[in-house]
Amino acid sequence: METTSRQFRQLSRHALEQATLQHSLDGVREIMPRIRAAALAERGDFDALCDRARDIRERTLRQLDSYLEAFERRVQAAGGTVHWAATGEEACRIVAQICRDAGAERLIKSKSMVTEEIELNAALERDGFTVTETDLGEYIIQLRGEKPSHILAPSLHVTLDEVAETFHQHHDIERSGPLTNATEMLAEARSIMRDKFLQADVGITGANFLVAETGAAVIVTNEGNADLTASLPDTHIVVTGIEKAVPTLDDVGVLLRVLARSAIGERLSNYTTFVHGPRRDGEASGPANYHVVLVDNGRSEMLGTEFQDMLRCIRCSACLNHCPVYTAIGGHAYGSVYSGPMGAVLTPAFAGLPAAAHLPNASTFCGRCEAVCPVRIPLPSLLRRWRQRELNARPVMDGQRFGLGLWRWLNHWPPAYSLAIRCAARVLRRLSVPGRGGQRWIRRLPLLGAAWTDCRDLPAPPGRTFQDEWRRRRS
Repeated sequence: METTSRQFRQLSRHALEQATLQHSLDGVREIMPRIRAAALAERGDFDALCDRARDIRERTLRQLDSYLEAFERRVQAAGGTVHWAATGEEACRIVAQICRDAGAERLIKSKSMVTEEIELNAALERDGFTVTETDLGEYIIQLRGEKPSHILAPSLHVTLDEVAETFHQHHDIERSGPLTNATEMLAEARSIMRDKFLQADVGITGANFLVAETGAAVIVTNEGNADLTASLPDTHIVVTGIEKAVPTLDDVGVLLRVLARSAIGERLSNYTTFVHGPRRDGEASGPANYHVVLVDNGRSEMLGTEFQDMLRCIRCSACLNHCPVYTAIGGHAYGSVYSGPMGAVLTPAFAGLPAAAHLPNASTFCGRCEAVCPVRIPLPSLLRRWRQRELNARPVMDGQRFGLGLWRWLNHWPPAYSLAIRCAARVLRRLSVPGRGGQRWIRRLPLLGAAWTDCRDLPAPPGRTFQDEWRRRRS
């Protein structure tokens, strides 16, 4: 998975300067937690439901191979074909070969994070296929040549005026200028999309869950575009991660209830579709050919490790919507298709820690992500583990050796330590300025401390050390 996560700091600074992005993120920060809280209030046993969801996901991961094999048998019995892809590149080759075998030229596709992860669109276009995203947000950023900035709202960063200009540039429609009305833009996109649906040779979707008991691929959307993508073309390809397996239909019911409430603050999403294979004899609609591509791409390497808990993720985006870092800088700053706390754990696993070392440090450890996760993923703990690995892999510089050596010497000589701390407390006090409630603040620190005070003020110490205060109180 290609990322630009090494440029996290530069991308974050750029995001903080984008007024329109900041306005959109204000909406995420204020609205999404509120509607989630309202949805949870309607169901008094939501915590118990989350515990069940966690147990289902954990049980599945412990026997993932068995459930995937059971799913494969059910799909084959229904007339479909299951393909196993160890890497993203292999998955792209498999999908391209299926399309060639079908004699396809025009492909339509519904929103799928896994296909974004493996960069399927770019691979298919290099092979000469025409690919059209059918989710409206994905369609907009496809025209703009951009990556999604949110799991559920991929075009979150795009203003209405920018959408109008994008349509004006890419739609072959004569008019005096860009549209100004959102309803008109939606109607224009729908009219173009209808032709794409009717002309498509192959439809590609993701899957939220794979039911081992029945062989169903469960697809959850809010626009219904996935249903048309799966049913109108003669060939349907499901591309999804191996961790999406679920043992039974009853288990899916639990996961769907926590997914919708956590993601959009509703009891269920608008469209929840169970796909069981190609159309059968006597059925009037559905694809004649049905394929499921199961993508590993680093997932099996997480099984049995300290990061296995991350494979429980159901991509609800609740951790993004509640994260103070994500809601300040948005998704593009992370340089990966996966952003926010979940992305800061997944991207180092998929792309390698050297390519994403900044991401585990992009956290305040406030714990909101873990508190709102419907499958109880301990995100702060996983981020700490990545931080520890990054620290262990980082070479120790001469300046760091000197500083740590000085700190060690001070800690071995209490009089020297006491003198150094007393001097530092008094110097910091002199650098401070008065604030509200009698609290003094340091607005700017020199040297190594400048990186901290460039973005925030530091509460000033009282001017006395703990030992000074202890002696004063004892006397």
